[in-house]
Amino acid sequence: MIRSMTGYGRSEYAGESCRITIEIKSVNNRYLDINIKMPRQLNQLEAQIRAELKNFMLRGKVDVFISYEDLTESNMAVKYNDRIAKEYWKYLQQMAEEFGIENDVRVSSLSRFPDVFSMEEEPVDPEGIWENLRAVLREAAGRFEEARIREGEFLKNDLIKKLDEMSGHVDFIMEKAPALVESYRLSLREKVAELLEASSIDESRIVQEVTLYADKVCVDEELVRLKSHIEATRQELERPGSIGRKLDFIAQEMNRESNTILSKSDDREVSDHAIELKTSVEKIREQVQNIE
Repeated sequence: MIRSMTGYGRSEYAGESCRITIEIKSVNNRYLDINIKMPRQLNQLEAQIRAELKNFMLRGKVDVFISYEDLTESNMAVKYNDRIAKEYWKYLQQMAEEFGIENDVRVSSLSRFPDVFSMEEEPVDPEGIWENLRAVLREAAGRFEEARIREGEFLKNDLIKKLDEMSGHVDFIMEKAPALVESYRLSLREKVAELLEASSIDESRIVQEVTLYADKVCVDEELVRLKSHIEATRQELERPGSIGRKLDFIAQEMNRESNTILSKSDDREVSDHAIELKTSVEKIREQVQNIE
């Protein structure tokens, strides 16, 4: 079962004490690159989050978005800033002395000065919410994995279709290739006879030229290797785990063989099939970039 490197998954938990939302999305990447965006108070859990995620993915650029909302009333507390209060009092005393007036500021008045009192959110205990967060993370990752499997199945079917097309072109060229040499031999013999205007033709010279031509246009080795690569790709598509890198390597080899076949083509029909063959290989190279 193959997986695409493109996927999306989301999950949410809403309890009496908190609400947790996690979204996971990914795109192609040569290696596994996990980027996590979450509230600072959860930073302590980053290593645990990464360890959980690695159970669901092997390659891809993965973005994880985690939001956390504390729903309890006890998460806010009043903070008294005595340093600020003392600064206010010191300058109020100084003003009273400079202007010769009574300092009539009472505690209730001083408490209303900016920043003397403030409401601050109590720090979250990361370990206390880990169980709920892990459950949400696993559910989001599971949906993310399901999406990548669905996309992977689509990629697999598309690749098999393209491999079938390649096999058709390869079979045509293999069947056509031997006839090209014989056709060249007859054509060469006719041209030589016409030029010499004689019935006596040096057959050894004809054989030599035909042999050189056969070596030039022979693509037997390339076709055999290409058929082997096609079969290897089919086998890899049935294997579990991460196969993207190996498929990418095989696709590069197929591209090399198809280029050679096209460069040696000396017949219109063969050239047409060689071009279609190369086009199919290019499409396969693009598709395997999406496979984990």
